[in-house]
Amino acid sequence: MTLDGRLDIDGARAIDDRFSFITTTRKANIIVDLSAVTFLASIGIRTLMTAARGQQGRGGKMVLAAAQPIVQKVLVMAGIDQLIPLYDSVEAAQTAFAGG
Repeated sequence: MTLDGRLDIDGARAIDDRFSFITTTRKANIIVDLSAVTFLASIGIRTLMTAARGQQGRGGKMVLAAAQPIVQKVLVMAGIDQLIPLYDSVEAAQTAFAGG
């Protein structure tokens, strides 16, 4: 799944229902490609955390991948990388899911 644009209050609100439905209604291994996300605010972090918890509750897993440096910095500073795995690329996330 690829997100793009700003995950501020407007961006998070725009994706919230659909993103939540896709990430929490069935068990899955989900890679969220953040390569096109240019800004991440606390409301965007909440959206990601809620989805990851929902997936975990179903027995699946959600990971984040390919965050731009400024977005990655926000995720690391907030400690989100300790709660949701963060990979440098989508390929690295796919490899991790494949067990190798």
